[in-house]
Amino acid sequence: MARSRIGVWLIGAKGGVAATALVGLTALKKGWIQPVGLVSELPQFASAGLADWQDFIVGGHEIRDVRLFDEAWRMHSESRAIDADLLRKCKGELEKIERRVRPGTLCNVGPTIERLADDRQAHRSETPRAAVERLQADLRAFAAEERLDHVIVVNVASTEPAQQHPDAIPDDWASLSRLLDRPQKCPLPASSLYAIAALDLGYSYVNFTPSLGASPAAIGQLAVERRARYMGNDGKTGETLLKSTLAPMFAHRHLQVMSWVGHNIFGNMDGKVLDDPVNKQSKVASKDRILRDILGYSPQTLVGIEYIASLGDWKTAWDHVHFQGFLGTPMTFQFIWQGCDSLLAAPLVLDLIRFTERAWRAGEVGALTFLSSFFKSPLGVEENDFGRQFQTLEAWAAALHPATRGPVDGKAPASPATAAKSARRSAARRAD
Repeated sequence: MARSRIGVWLIGAKGGVAATALVGLTALKKGWIQPVGLVSELPQFASAGLADWQDFIVGGHEIRDVRLFDEAWRMHSESRAIDADLLRKCKGELEKIERRVRPGTLCNVGPTIERLADDRQAHRSETPRAAVERLQADLRAFAAEERLDHVIVVNVASTEPAQQHPDAIPDDWASLSRLLDRPQKCPLPASSLYAIAALDLGYSYVNFTPSLGASPAAIGQLAVERRARYMGNDGKTGETLLKSTLAPMFAHRHLQVMSWVGHNIFGNMDGKVLDDPVNKQSKVASKDRILRDILGYSPQTLVGIEYIASLGDWKTAWDHVHFQGFLGTPMTFQFIWQGCDSLLAAPLVLDLIRFTERAWRAGEVGALTFLSSFFKSPLGVEENDFGRQFQTLEAWAAALHPATRGPVDGKAPASPATAAKSARRSAARRAD
């Protein structure tokens, strides 16, 4: 059966995470690297019918006036994180991708992100509606020029300021849609406009950032109406990954966590944006909520995020856990997590693209909750135990029909959940 041609549209297409993911994707296509760090390459997903790396064609939106290869090269020259010879071999492909990158939008991104934009972007004035229509024109052109069967939009841009007035966002799509024509009344940031642009076209949207994205219920309603799919928020790559793994240990051993302090330092573009307290608020909230949800109570917590320019992409997190053991004795657990921020995130972005594409072929609509293990604040999911989240992903993959290649006769195939229920009913009838 012929393979699908799948478009990947990156928001923040020339940032550190995007550039690293694109180097990785190019190297995977060429067979230059081993798939270390890729969840989708684990044995339990081998029979899930995931797309080949060759099936993906990349474009994107960007607000900065920089060259994609230069940003990728910074991962070598400043962070010493990627081999120079590999980067040189990827240069031609990165330059081809750069020709598919279009100007993004600055609607409600806040002053810190606005200052990153080139002059032409900074002076662009458009209503939210005009922004959505322009972004959609870019997506349509990309799909037409590359003869794509589907497009997956992934937000890997800088973190926007936290939403200050969530009550100002209507719960239904019809009401929210009307606000797009009223710039002074529309509270939606750029991440949500990208989500609307994609979902309204029936495309998929993944928010790898803490930004609002597709979180509002009205945008989820739009996705269902257009039979589209989405997931987010905030990729779980380092310290929070450890929290979601270690916190269940304390809960299962009935050890009382009294306080958990985490301090993060790093020097990449994300760190520079998060140096603004307004932008930092979104990230801190995303990192902090997980302990309460797993433990069932709220220990004293402190999350620090500081920008240290000399560190480049290398992030260090120190965590101090003060807990109470048997006979009320206080004890301490400490750990240090040090890793290259973009190299931790990039393979997860590639995994999410692959799993989302498979969900599209399987007819999934709405929030892709089986992807919860990839996010700090997974939409539509209350479970934050990483082990249990990962079991959900495995169960979803196991229920996939291996022959599913895409919509047939205009109808989407049954979702894995529906297929699993049908299989159980058939087994029960045979038993009778």
